[in-house]
Amino acid sequence: MDAPVDPITTAAWADLRALADGFTPDLRGWFAADPERATDLTRTAGDLHVDLSRNLVDADVLAALLALAEQVGLERHRDDMFAARRINVTEDRAVLHTALRLPPGSRLELDGTDVVPEVQEVLTRFLAFADDVREGRWRGVTGAAITTVVNIGIGGSDLGPVMAYEALKPFVREGLECRFISNLDPTDAAEKLSGLDPATTLFIVSSKTFGTLETLTNARLCRSWLLDAFRDAGVIEAGADRDAVARHFVAVSTALDKVADFGIDPANAFGFWDWVGGRYSVDSAIGLSLAIAIGPDGFREFLGGFHTMDEHFRTAPIEQNVPVLMGLLNVWYANFLGAQTHAVLPYAQSLHRFPAYLQQLTMESNGKGVRWDGSPVSTSTGEVFWGEPGTNGQHAFYQLIHQGTRLIPADFIAFATPAHPLRDGDQDVHQLFLANFLAQTQALAFGKTVDEVRAEGTPESIVPARVFTGNRPTTSIMAPALTPRVLGQLIALYEHITFTQGAIWGVDSFDQWGVELGKQLAVQIVPALGDDTDLAAHQDPATRALIAYYRKHRSS
Repeated sequence: MDAPVDPITTAAWADLRALADGFTPDLRGWFAADPERATDLTRTAGDLHVDLSRNLVDADVLAALLALAEQVGLERHRDDMFAARRINVTEDRAVLHTALRLPPGSRLELDGTDVVPEVQEVLTRFLAFADDVREGRWRGVTGAAITTVVNIGIGGSDLGPVMAYEALKPFVREGLECRFISNLDPTDAAEKLSGLDPATTLFIVSSKTFGTLETLTNARLCRSWLLDAFRDAGVIEAGADRDAVARHFVAVSTALDKVADFGIDPANAFGFWDWVGGRYSVDSAIGLSLAIAIGPDGFREFLGGFHTMDEHFRTAPIEQNVPVLMGLLNVWYANFLGAQTHAVLPYAQSLHRFPAYLQQLTMESNGKGVRWDGSPVSTSTGEVFWGEPGTNGQHAFYQLIHQGTRLIPADFIAFATPAHPLRDGDQDVHQLFLANFLAQTQALAFGKTVDEVRAEGTPESIVPARVFTGNRPTTSIMAPALTPRVLGQLIALYEHITFTQGAIWGVDSFDQWGVELGKQLAVQIVPALGDDTDLAAHQDPATRALIAYYRKHRSS
């Protein structure tokens, strides 16, 4: 693949530097001068209504950002991804998570082979399995139907499924529950297994290589829990362990030999491909727990939402292209206005895991110090993504966003129709909730002036403390309701925002070498925590001291 264009060498970057020098945002003035600003800076992508008008851009800044996208070849890089070219350079792989949501009958060739039939074959298999579990055709070793699904995975094999399950709980079949085990801390497995009936529990072990330390350790813990319970209850006899495991464990993996060694029937292993990164895999068989929870039709609707956003990103002109515009705005804030973090604030309790999901998507993708040709980046990359649902965040960290000294761009997400339309007497609670969504974005944009504070009769000594400067940038995203289709669109929106920023910076957004070193060192240190004193002695002084503390204070 061609070397990336260094963004700082472009004319657009120089224009943006000049525009940022002494830049004085004035949202009050801009809206007063242009009554059509909200209309002109609102875009539609699928079911998403996206208001960009409260961002700190004027026509000149927006034009320069669009020119930057053109000058670094964003559209060409995007087209290379959709054409199955190997844009994941360091792993020599294509990037085809978008193929997971192509409709049946589509065609996409990778090295001369159409990948769509194989994608559809795996999709059909795991959706059929999901339906068997939902309808009670798949039963455990005692003959009981499954009521609890436990997904065992970590990273993309956990964050996507648990986020989507929590987001779509109103669509989960009554009588079914999903739990998720990810952390190597044994507390996670112990708490998630608490209260479960092994006879009605199905485990999904999600690991492409079937070798992930955390996942396989937790899988073995769960297998022991299951078999011990069955033995204690007299459910299985000596030598029947494998039958029990085969009825209560399935896998999402391509390592069929390791799957079989564990005791899982390889016929109940569902694969995916090396051109699907973990953080882009919730719409693959990694989403099996979600497919069981919301059903095959719901899962296909979920995929349809992804595809809708893919098509928007692939075909919409960049000046109308929502992921492109949002990605360019993030570059403007991070590289020119000094923002280091980005808040995602869903006014929907169902999306309480969405910010955590985006942390992996964005920070693992674009937290890079070299470009895809191995050369050092020439500017800062990535942002720290964080957030909590409203109104919880209002009573926690909004003070910093409103009146702090740091610029924190924020995305606000809300839905017109609630999952649970409850009333407090005559008050529609969802309307009260959305009033907060609207009020916060209004206050962040326009603030409250000294004169407005004084006009309220505020004592002069505390007037400064009650002034809100405004000009705090926000994007408002709304949709009719949080459905599987809309959730798919939201996820794909942020996938393509992340792609846009990576393309501007020239980084490979699809590798993640930064997670490897610590994993390798952890494996080497394990014996030192035990009785290997020689290995402990060869650690650095700080690590040696911590190992000594651990050994002294470990109680059992």
